[in-house]
Order: sequence, then C-alpha cells, then structure tokens
Amino acid sequence: MKALSEENCTKHERKEHVDGKKSSFCPAKKHCDAPTEDIESCPLLLGQPCASPSKGFEGFTHMFVQSVTIEISKFGGKPNQDIAKALTSAWAEACASTSAVKIVIPSGTYQMTHVDVKGPCKAPIEIQVDGTIKAPVKPEDVGGDQLLRIGYVNSLTISGNGVFDGQGSYAWKQNDCSKKVQCKLLGMNLGFNFINNSIVRGITTKDSKHFHVNVLGCNNFTFDGFKVTAPGDSANTDGIHIGRSTGVNVLNTQIATGDDCVSLGDGSRQVLVQNVTCGPGHGISIGSLGKYKEEEPVEGITVKGCTLKGTTNGVRIKTWPNQPGTITVTDMKFEDITMDNVSNPVIIDQEYCPWNQCSKQNPSKIKISKVIIKNIKGTSGTKEGLVLACSSGVPCEGVEISNVDLTFNGAPATATCSNVKPKITGKVPECTAPTTKKE
Repeated sequence: MKALSEENCTKHERKEHVDGKKSSFCPAKKHCDAPTEDIESCPLLLGQPCASPSKGFEGFTHMFVQSVTIEISKFGGKPNQDIAKALTSAWAEACASTSAVKIVIPSGTYQMTHVDVKGPCKAPIEIQVDGTIKAPVKPEDVGGDQLLRIGYVNSLTISGNGVFDGQGSYAWKQNDCSKKVQCKLLGMNLGFNFINNSIVRGITTKDSKHFHVNVLGCNNFTFDGFKVTAPGDSANTDGIHIGRSTGVNVLNTQIATGDDCVSLGDGSRQVLVQNVTCGPGHGISIGSLGKYKEEEPVEGITVKGCTLKGTTNGVRIKTWPNQPGTITVTDMKFEDITMDNVSNPVIIDQEYCPWNQCSKQNPSKIKISKVIIKNIKGTSGTKEGLVLACSSGVPCEGVEISNVDLTFNGAPATATCSNVKPKITGKVPECTAPTTKKE
C-alpha cells in the first residue's frame, strides 16, 4: 500500500517519524506523501487515523483492526505478585510487532515496582488495564521516580477500568516541601514523555506519593473519562501536570486531590481542559512560572465548562517575583465555569511565593496578555471573588472580563485589580485597587 501523493492534499503539515525523518500529513484525508517510507514501515502512518477528530480533541484516534492481544500472564504476570518484569516483557514483544498490539492486565490486584518502557515501536500499542496495580508503600522500594513511565512512542492507548494505586499515605508524612526549598520529591504514579497522537481513557490513578501524572514533551495527547483520587490533605499530589507539550486535552475527567487538579508548566501550548470536575484540590493552575531562566512561553490555554467544588483556588495564573524567568503567557481563556464554595475563584497572582520562601523585592518578569474571563458563576469561599494582581514591572494587557456572577455569604463577591486595565462587559463586580496594609 502506497501513500497518497501530495497533490491530493489541500492542506498538510510536517510531522516527524519516530526515526526523525519527515513526512507529510493531510488532516482532511489519510496520511499522504511519505517520501522516505512506505506506510507499512512507518510507525506514524499505521493505525488509520480518523479523518474527523472527535469534538474538542484536536488529535487522532486509532482503529486497532486485527490487533494481536498479549496478556501479561504469558510472561508470568499473576495477581498479588510484582508484574514489573511481565509488563516490560509484554511491551518489548508489542513494540517489535508490525501489527497493532493490545497488552491486557486482567482484573485482579497486582503489585508493581518501577517500569520504564519506551519506543520507537513499529505499530500502535494499547494497554488495557482492568486490574488494580499497587505501588510499594515506601518510596525507596518503588525503584524509580515514577511507577510507570512510557516514552518516545506514537499511537498509544491506555484504556480500561483499572486503578494505579500509589499507596501514598505513608509517603505524604515525609513531605517537607513547606520547610525546605530543596525538598525531596516523592514518586509519581504515571509519566508520559515525548508521546504523540495518543489517548488515556477510563482508568484511575489513586493516592500517588507525589504528582499523579506528568506529561512532558507530548503532542496531541488526550485524557478522556480519566479519574484522579486522593485526600485533600495529600501534599504536592497534583492531578495532571503538563509541561513543554502541545495539543494536550483533559476531557470529561474527575479530579480530587491535595494540590492542583491540573497544572500547566512552561512550554504548554494549545491545551484544552473541558468538562472537568475539580475538588478537593488547589484548582486549575497555569504555573507556577518564572522561577527558572530557561523556561519556555505558555500560550493557547482554554479552560471551559468545568466545575470546581471546595477548592482553595479556582482558575489561576501564578508567577514568581524576584526570579530570572522572562517568558510570555498569552491567549488564555477561562469560560463557562461553575464555582461551588471556592476560595479565590479567579486569580492572577504575580507575587506567588509559597511558604514565604522567596523575596518580593523585584516584580515578576512574566508578561501576561490576551486573557478572557467569561461566564463565571457560583459561590466564593472568600469575599474577593476576582483578583488580578499583575506585575508592576510588566503589567497585564488585553484582559477581557464578562459575566462574572459570584456570591460570598449571600452577597456579591468583590474584585480587586492592580497593574491591569481590563475591558469589562456584562455583569462583573467593580474592579477596585487592592487595600494596602499599613505597617
């Protein structure tokens, strides 16, 4: 089977093969013009991407036609035993296959230490998790900084109704980040590095020792029907942390944890967070940013149709003062969001300094622009429902606010603004200057 010629494409964009070679892709049709590879030998071109992405998902779904199924029992994976070696062996066989492969972890309870698998692989891979996978209780027994890390693959699907259980309650007691700047980072449940055109759906991550999920260097990566669960007092257990990735979607997801439900680090571009329920937790956050000189810009972030319940923050942008980072944060949209007893429902905080571990002598150097705050309703747990505390060094620009209807104890919540001149339309609390504390 040969690829279509480039003339047949009305619109195409360059994509990378996993081996680094270029190919063209026609979004309106199938893959086309693979000048150095036939479709059969090109991992990027396998899996028959659908012509029409699903609503809200600017990526690709893959049809696993005539896929080969591998159960971990083939490699000795049994309930109540460590399945790390079995899963690693199953991955090796799947990755070498020229046909699509589904790895199955059946229902049951399993133990697992650190697994680190990577591509490039020759065909799409699906991991169907129907069991509960438990990490060792003690962080030092996991054997790595993430329970399961997958990297450098295209067309990955993780599915099922299974659970990755980090058993983090013992580790949370060791967390000393509120006391030490250079604190020890405890292990995460899941890590996805440099993965393209992939989806995680249906599974649950529970009680991670540190972040539940870390997404790094990924493109067109979607979480759909995902679930994160941990107590509200589990420190530093961000639900999904995204960094240096483009086209990540978090859809139809429930997150209850002890830190940010979704956190977006530097280099996050074209990210959609839609129909997410967050709480308990610290809200949905862009940042923190500016702490390091080498950070990359953040752009094109949309948070839409979400509900936050009892969180310590709602939607926020947070940047450090008195730090070397100078990136830009632009094209942010917070729309159609419901707050239920949320402290600080909408906040731009350019004096972010957790645990007073920094100086505020110099303002943040992070430039924030083109921010839309629209259709925010519900109840605030603080009198100030809208706080825009922008940098005095690089004031916010292009901020538009419309239809913000928040109440606090039955009365309208207030708004404070500094170093920003927002455009106001519709019902919005009057934006006043913050009160200066007397020495």
